[in-house]
This record gives sequence, C-alpha cells and structure tokens, in this order.
Amino acid sequence: MQNHTKVYFNFFNYEKGDIILCEFCGSVAVDIHHLERRNKIKNDFIENLVGLCRDCHIKAESDSSFNMYCRIKHLENVCVQVHSLIQVNKRLNEYRKNRNK
Repeated sequence: MQNHTKVYFNFFNYEKGDIILCEFCGSVAVDIHHLERRNKIKNDFIENLVGLCRDCHIKAESDSSFNMYCRIKHLENVCVQVHSLIQVNKRLNEYRKNRNK
C-alpha cells in the first residue's frame, strides 16, 4: 500500500477490505486523487488526498473547476472527521476525570 493510501485509510479509520465511497458522487472509490499535484507538495497530507471513483478521478484530472469542487467537498469531510475526533476526545477526558474522583 502506498504512503498516501495509508494516510487516507488511517485518517478516516478504514480497514483493509472496506468499501470506500467516492467523496464526490458516492459510488465505489477506486483511486486516491492528489488535489494538488504531487510534484508541488512533497508530503501526502490528508487535505490533499481524496477518494474518488474512476469517472470522477478522470474528470478531476482534466477539469480544474471540478477538481476545486472535489477539494471543497473533501475539506468538508475532513472537518466532519476532525470534529468527531474532538468530541470523542472530550468525552474520553470527561470519563477519565470522573473515574479518577
């Protein structure tokens, strides 16, 4: 598994064998697309990686406005995931505080 795929899987808590949906159209994703070309960004940051089906990937590669829509949708998904992780962390900290009383 390539490094960018590991970053994507780890961030969204996917397991090997999980079905991943295209972040744009909702069909089965088969590609991890770099929103900004890999030669511009040396590291694989989650903000730059989006799971897409083959049709959306081809469209994102050839249409810069569609690529921007994918970026916006992906950043919304990242924000939802981060918010969820923050909420889990808050509940965990509350649990630890109450347990130690």
